[in-house]
Amino acid sequence: MAMQGLQGRDPAPRASNGRGRRQRVLNFQPVPAKRLWMVYGLLAAGLAGLSLRLAWVQVIQGNELLERARSIQTQTVTPLGRRRTIVDRQGRLVALDEERFTLWAHPRYFAFPGDDIGQLRSPLDVARKLSTVLGKPMAELLKAMEGRKSGVKLVNDLDPETAQRVRELGISGIDLEAYPQRVYPQGGLFANVVGFLNLERVPQAGLEQSRDRDLRRHESERNLRRGADGTPLPDGLKAGVLYGDDLRLQLTLDARLQQVAQMALTNQVKQWKAKRGVALVMDVRNGELVALASTPTYDPNRFWTFKPGLFREWSVQDLYEPGSTFKPINLAIALQENAIDPSGKVNDSGQLTIGGWPIFNHDRKGNGVIDFPTVLQVSSNVGMVQAMRRVKPARFWHWLHTLGIDTTPDTDLPGAVAGQLKSLETFKTQPIEPATAAFGQGFNLTPLKLIQLHAMLANGGRLVSPHITRGLRSGDDLAPAPPASGIQLIKPEIAQTVLNWMETVVDQGSGKGVRIPGHRIGGKTGTAQKAENGVYVSGARITSFVAHLPINDPRFVVLVVVDEPQGGNAYGSTVAVPVAKQIIEALLVIEKIPPSRPVPATARS
Repeated sequence: MAMQGLQGRDPAPRASNGRGRRQRVLNFQPVPAKRLWMVYGLLAAGLAGLSLRLAWVQVIQGNELLERARSIQTQTVTPLGRRRTIVDRQGRLVALDEERFTLWAHPRYFAFPGDDIGQLRSPLDVARKLSTVLGKPMAELLKAMEGRKSGVKLVNDLDPETAQRVRELGISGIDLEAYPQRVYPQGGLFANVVGFLNLERVPQAGLEQSRDRDLRRHESERNLRRGADGTPLPDGLKAGVLYGDDLRLQLTLDARLQQVAQMALTNQVKQWKAKRGVALVMDVRNGELVALASTPTYDPNRFWTFKPGLFREWSVQDLYEPGSTFKPINLAIALQENAIDPSGKVNDSGQLTIGGWPIFNHDRKGNGVIDFPTVLQVSSNVGMVQAMRRVKPARFWHWLHTLGIDTTPDTDLPGAVAGQLKSLETFKTQPIEPATAAFGQGFNLTPLKLIQLHAMLANGGRLVSPHITRGLRSGDDLAPAPPASGIQLIKPEIAQTVLNWMETVVDQGSGKGVRIPGHRIGGKTGTAQKAENGVYVSGARITSFVAHLPINDPRFVVLVVVDEPQGGNAYGSTVAVPVAKQIIEALLVIEKIPPSRPVPATARS
């Protein structure tokens, strides 16, 4: 019975682990279909959401996220805007960009090398270290940083050597911002032609302004890709982006001769209490200006301390009546027109009347019957009128126009202007106009134009274009002088005849003060009344002197003009000639021009 009762039960399954203990076995029940559909629906919804999100990121936000990634991975280097160097004809520095730095402080990040992470140094600690390097009082630096957390400008215009010493301190929270600064090592020596940049680096005058495009260096914005650790990657750079040129603008001017001309001119202007002066030296073969000095001048490194009126070069932009220095040009015109004979003579009675207007010599004295070399030697106004009366007024005007009196010179000098010439009709109907033009009055031109015309005589009658640049050169390479050039306007033999006449002015006339033993020099002085707005200013005069050398093989023309010298003895021979002589003496040495004839023993001793 017991056995049967025991067998009639359904005992729970048991299992043994080999140690007599039993484990419970769970029976799996089938999952309801409804629950499976719910799970499936949740998974499908999640996948759909991920798909929509992926589509949103790739299609809608793709470009935005790409730009954000590139901004993180790419470093943009903006060029500093450096300018090319300017040098003189021998490679001496005239203008250059030097690197300067602005020192910024951010006190919230101050820390020294070796400090624990998170340690913050006080402005006092930083000021103590910086003061010795910067040479500034610690109290001044501390005051600048007092109560501020970031963006404190401590020093501006920091030189590269001092900036490097600041870097070596390794102070966190100290930044050096680099920028270029235009420097003019020659000071005011070339200011009249080179100009300057203002504090915003905008060109304001001279070549800096007229050649601005040529003086800007080839610099491009660089986008450099970096890896996750900041390592620069070679990809992503455009061709030529790393190219940096070393071109320099070379001038035709010579700093040595420029210095001599500047000093001689400044001393003479000061001695005669003159308003201003200018000295020009031109190579007659190619039109290169070897010197162009004017006074008063200014220092382009400190331009803000000078009057703006000094920023323009008046010898290129201001007009004046050349007076007697134009007489050799007129005699060349008369010879070219066959109106006078080289061996001919004129009667100088001291005065004459033209169209009801009296004309006098400067001393109101007559010189009798004289030849044309003597006309130049004594600077006879009456003799010039007598000579030029033989040229028809229309032809005379035609020549003045052909020579470019009333047109702007072809030059690279900034601001050059045209002269003023009366109309052809006025020349033909009013006899006084060609008469006054005969001795260099009644029309206006610039000193630049006058030296161009005299260079024409010295260049065998060929008119050259005056210029002060030889172009851009690479590295230390210097451009050679260009070959002889020019447009033939006057016959070579006529030009040489006039030069020979001008030599007598130096040997026997008003140009004696420029004589140098052994050297053949021609010249012509000028003392003209000064006109303003068509009216001559009482007592105001412009004195000048032009010289050609050497006469046997002309190479250079020197022109000196001094505006409004004071004193009763202020003439071209007393004011302008001494300046020209100092310039010529230096020119002979610099250009190694040998004597044209033996030097007398008395002169050598």
